[in-house]
Formats: sequence, C-alpha cells, structure tokens
Amino acid sequence: MIQASIRGHGIVRFDADVHDISVTGFRFDTSFTLHVGTRLWLTIPGFAGFEASVAWREGFTYGCAFAMPLHQAVCEHLAKQHPVQGSLH
Repeated sequence: MIQASIRGHGIVRFDADVHDISVTGFRFDTSFTLHVGTRLWLTIPGFAGFEASVAWREGFTYGCAFAMPLHQAVCEHLAKQHPVQGSLH
C-alpha cells in the first residue's frame, strides 16, 4: 500500500491508500464519491502529481487510468520503496 493524496477540479485534496499501481493506472479506496470520467491527480510523496481519470467504481473502490503511462523506472522505484504492500507492476 502506498499512502498518497488525490485532488481534482472542484475536489478537496484527500489522503488515499493506493493498493495497486502499474504503468497504466492504479486502484484506491475512499469514502468520497467520484464518478467515472472524473479527472484527478495522484500525488505520491517525492513525485509530481500524475494525471489520471476514474475508469471504474465498485462501492468505495476506484480504478483509475493514467493520462500518460508511468515510466517503468518509476514503477520499479515504487516497488523498491513498498516491497511487501500492494501489487506493483
């Protein structure tokens, strides 16, 4: 799990636990209501915000697709920082 923050246009910044992250997207849980298609920015400590949009929602779990795929080196760096928590691809 990666502790991060999420913000969007008209959305108050909130903390989120990212459970899965890959070069194409991520999954997180929140009690905030977001709609499919909502554009947002994921901020992981030590990185600039990554633009994404909500691709799907199931209850309080959301799947988001990055606007631009992450560089593989970024995913590898995150995997080293968070080796036992979550699924990093």
